Amino acid sequence: MNSDLNWDTTPLYPSPSAPELTRSFEEGASQVAAFRERYRSKVAGLSAEALLEALRGYETLQEALAKPQLYAYLLFAADSESDENKRLSQKSAEFGNLMGRELLFFDLEIIQMEEEPFQALLNDLLLAPYRHFLEVLRKFKSHTLTEREESLLSQKSLTGVQAFCRLFDEVSASLRYTLEIEGEKREMTGEEVLALLHHPDAELRERAFGTFLKRHEEHEILFSAVFNNVALDHSQELELRNYGHPMEPTNLGNEIPTPVVESLMQVSESNYPLAQEYFRLKAQLLGMPRLKNSDVYAPLSDSGRQYSFDEARVMVVEAYRGFSAEFAQLADSFFLEKRVDVLPRPGKSGGAFCMGMTPSLDPYLLLNFTGNLRDVSTIAHEVGHGIHFMLAQRQTMLNYHPPLPLAETASVFGEMLLTRQLLENETDNAVKRSLLCAKIEDIIATTFRQNVLTRFEERMHLERKEGLLTASQLCDIWWEENGKLYGDAVQMIDPYRFGWSYISHFIHARFYCYSYTCAELLVLSLYQRYLKQRESFIPIYRDILADGGSRTPAETLAPAGIVMSDPGFWQDGYDLLRDLIEELKKLV
Repeated sequence: MNSDLNWDTTPLYPSPSAPELTRSFEEGASQVAAFRERYRSKVAGLSAEALLEALRGYETLQEALAKPQLYAYLLFAADSESDENKRLSQKSAEFGNLMGRELLFFDLEIIQMEEEPFQALLNDLLLAPYRHFLEVLRKFKSHTLTEREESLLSQKSLTGVQAFCRLFDEVSASLRYTLEIEGEKREMTGEEVLALLHHPDAELRERAFGTFLKRHEEHEILFSAVFNNVALDHSQELELRNYGHPMEPTNLGNEIPTPVVESLMQVSESNYPLAQEYFRLKAQLLGMPRLKNSDVYAPLSDSGRQYSFDEARVMVVEAYRGFSAEFAQLADSFFLEKRVDVLPRPGKSGGAFCMGMTPSLDPYLLLNFTGNLRDVSTIAHEVGHGIHFMLAQRQTMLNYHPPLPLAETASVFGEMLLTRQLLENETDNAVKRSLLCAKIEDIIATTFRQNVLTRFEERMHLERKEGLLTASQLCDIWWEENGKLYGDAVQMIDPYRFGWSYISHFIHARFYCYSYTCAELLVLSLYQRYLKQRESFIPIYRDILADGGSRTPAETLAPAGIVMSDPGFWQDGYDLLRDLIEELKKLV
């Protein structure tokens, strides 16, 4: 295996058995104990100067505690079949849980402060860098339990919902698939099988997707148990914390009002016919009477090109260079510093992610590169996340991570830069058609499909409150919500009933999916502004990313003239999608 295609985690720790790693765990526990001894039961009485010192100490602690846990996560994601990685991952989870329980008091004592002294502290200029952090904490005041109750919930989650999440990850990563391709039987990972959805052979696409889904159906007892327990755990927590709707905690944490989220979803659903129009056009381009959902990402007959990873890297870096030399430099740093793990292999996590680390540690990328155009776009996407994290390193730890509505902004913007560069440099109309199809399909996947996922997740949580959901019921919900998007334009293959069972966001990041819809439509708006303003837009966009989580989404976006509460803003994004479809029609 080419070591240049594996990430290098030694800048974090030399190895899982390194004494430096052991020392991080030990010193972290010692520092947490000292912080608890110094501040527990005293936060409410601190002056602005003393609270500032405490907040700085708190975030220094958070950053120190994060490093060994992030290292353990990277190793487990790269190889979940290694016993050493499993042990370290479990040790890290238990360590993080214990340290979190020991530090719970700090947030809780801020949340429970009397209103008048809290407001006095909030308005003190000394605490201005932490004003947003303090305001976000207080939003959860009516939903927060006592320290003892919070600690018990956190402790029991290790053997409860977190254990089910871990089981989901290990089983998903362990699955193997056998497919006959060109007369030869091959054993493949899930990522390699799903990559065949981009194969020119329709029969192979359907067989590959069916094989993948049927393998999950074989584990329907396990997957339905995991989903039921995740939903039940959430339902019980909603009741304990006095929330009225499954999405309410996520919306509150995202600082995006529930009516705005509902508006986003309703505008998306009203535009489903736009996706159906494209699916009919795609069927025409493929010479098919009607698409199956295994054909949605099929390449056009003249676009089956494969890319080497080196080609893909150059394409992505140059796309960012066309926007900004600084962005290109940040993009290339992942490859130069070996912070990318590239190829699929047994035991490796599926999909792709960018692991944002801390203000003092640069992010890492996990890919499962198989060489098609969508994989190139995925690199641009994940590199965008990485650029976002690196620009936000001007923030301190408590203000570092962007809020969910902005978390996908840089990634989707990066995809748009790549697509537009490829279109502008291409003279062959056949290739342009392929590029436009790929971009339109990306937008459909990132808006409409994510809306479908959010509706499925919402229904799963609401209906689980009425009792256990069988695998068949989960399949029915999934089928119904996808049917609303596809209409009569796309035939869903029968194994797709189990399409819910491999979506890890449902397990790890509750109601994360609408952030993709939000980000895609936001980026379409930002990109239109870039096309009009060009150089003058770049510093505005850079500041949006560099804000990290230091301000509300509304405050961060205000300089770009974005008003998320206006339904017309969401529709603007879909209008641009319509323009792309019209552009494609002219090339047909």
